[in-house]
Formats: sequence, structure tokens, C-alpha cells
Amino acid sequence: MFITKKVLNSPLYIWLAFVVSSIFFIFFSQLDIDFSSLFYKNGFYLRGSLYESFFYKSVPIIISTLAIGSITLFLYNTISKKNILGIDKKTILYIILVLSLAPGLIVNTTLKENWGRARPMDIVQFGGNKEFTPAFILSNQGGNSFSSGHGSAAFSVLGFALLARSRKKLWITLALSYGVAVSFARIIGGGHFLSDNLTSFFIVYIATYALYGYIIEKKT
Repeated sequence: MFITKKVLNSPLYIWLAFVVSSIFFIFFSQLDIDFSSLFYKNGFYLRGSLYESFFYKSVPIIISTLAIGSITLFLYNTISKKNILGIDKKTILYIILVLSLAPGLIVNTTLKENWGRARPMDIVQFGGNKEFTPAFILSNQGGNSFSSGHGSAAFSVLGFALLARSRKKLWITLALSYGVAVSFARIIGGGHFLSDNLTSFFIVYIATYALYGYIIEKKT
């Protein structure tokens, strides 16, 4: 079917969903405020909760563990001339790009540092002093809300899941579920809007599958 045709190794329906959701949040930006307001009552009352704190703090730990573990295996395989879990030069290149391209270069360096969107906790509607700006619209508010850095890093675990040699669908589901859990934590804590996290998901998903197709699938 046409809808399942792949562009950069991602189905066309993923691209369409990205475009449609982006347009939707631009023209119906009130949804961002309405969704965040579900977790606001004289402050974002779940900020600092066990759930919010756990998933917020888990991201650098999990990403660092996966990255260091992969590099360690690569060095061991190189020195011992073994092939544990298939971690070779191309796999390490893939992992480095998965962690640096979408979460690093696109989300954190390009979007967060330049878009200026104020975080939910900082806008007037939630007791702050900054103006709300719809997703994808450049702002002069000096914020770092668009898009979600923690969300993009969490969703990048998908890149490791794609390397699984068995039960790949299960690992992919777990990776995406982790990304959703972290994204939700950022929303209930007032750190990001729904659109911030959704945008990070699409960027990471598309970039990860593109890298997987061009680096990993081509070597097999």
C-alpha cells in the first residue's frame, strides 16, 4: 500500500502523522495549554513526585550506561577478536549517531537553543511571566521548551532496541514505552508541553530508523 511506502526507512504514515500533528499544534495550540492544565493547581502538583523525579533522573543514567556498555563491548571485541552481541565498528558508529544526531544536534543544539519557547511552568497561564508560543513558532521568550531534550534522549533508546537479535518487537515496545513515560514526566512537572515531546518522538524515530537502514541493515 502507498501509505506503508518507506521514506528514509520510515513508513509514509509516520511522516504524515508528523506533518499533520505539527500543523494541528500550530493552529490549535490551546490544546498544549489545556493538556498541561490537567496537572496544574496552584503549581504543577506532581513536580517532584516519585514518578516525575524517577523518570527525569533516569535518562542520563540509562543513556550513559548503554553508551558506555556498548563502547566497552566494542573494545573487548576488538582486543579479543570476538563478536559478543555483534558490536563492531559500524554498530558503534550507528550508536554514536543515534545518540548525537537527533537528541544532540537536532533537538538540543538546533531547536532548544534557538526556538526560545517558554516552558509551561514559566508562562502567564501557569503563574509565570512569559508568553505562550505555539510549537514550531520562533519565540523571543528565551525558553528551552521546544522540543524536549529528555524526551528525545529517552526515545533514542529505540536505537538500541533495533539491535536486538531476538524479541525485537518487545524491545522496541519497551523502548517506546520508556520514551512515553519520560515524556509524561516532563509534562506533569511543567517542563514541557505535549507538542514538545511529540515532536521529539517523531524526530528521533525518523532519524533512528534512517540510521538503522543505512548503517546496520546495509552491513547484513
